[in-house]
Amino acid sequence: MIYEVVNAGRSEMTYTVTIGFLAASGGAVDNVTQTVERVAPGAIVRRTVRRAETVGPEVTGAKIVKVRSVPSGEAAAEGGPCPPSGVRVWADQGDAAMGLRVVGLHLENCGTGVHRLDGYPLLQLLDEHHSPVSGVRVLHGGAGIASGTGADATPAPLALQPGERAVSVLTWRNTTQFGEAVNAPYVRVRAKEGARPVMVIPELDLGTTGKLGVGAWTRDRNR
Repeated sequence: MIYEVVNAGRSEMTYTVTIGFLAASGGAVDNVTQTVERVAPGAIVRRTVRRAETVGPEVTGAKIVKVRSVPSGEAAAEGGPCPPSGVRVWADQGDAAMGLRVVGLHLENCGTGVHRLDGYPLLQLLDEHHSPVSGVRVLHGGAGIASGTGADATPAPLALQPGERAVSVLTWRNTTQFGEAVNAPYVRVRAKEGARPVMVIPELDLGTTGKLGVGAWTRDRNR
């Protein structure tokens, strides 16, 4: 399948495109996600995508399932060149069970000096058009959402040596009752006051709950 990415905006953007492969019945066979980096304003970029798996039902069609975009200067990355800030920030794939969502924010000191943190990341929730989302309370800690999510650590100063990592936990419920459901695909993250912003895509399906829990930065012991 060949598809095009068109940047109709005024800023260089990095796109994440999810393509769904379909069987003859019209049912989904597989999804493939590709990243198209640094598309200039007004540019058209063509990409080819193929299904990685060769066994299973015959693929007879494909369609674009989802497209997300972030300013290239704010793109999150777990690897690659170290940003000028000396830190990388990204979000993991998260976990969902019985309407409870948990996503980890990760920070790595990829620079040459000590990187200090103390407290909570600063978050700005954005809708699919990159406009700020209002009416959602960002709570420190996860107790207002659910227990046992890992978001309830007590804030403490961290001094990350080069190569060390920290993690913060986002948690929410997608319960829908009365009112309009809120979806915020993007979150602009600043690790601390004055830090370079990074835009992650945790796909916050907040339902009508109106709140998001964020945990304090803690040292990542799994590194």
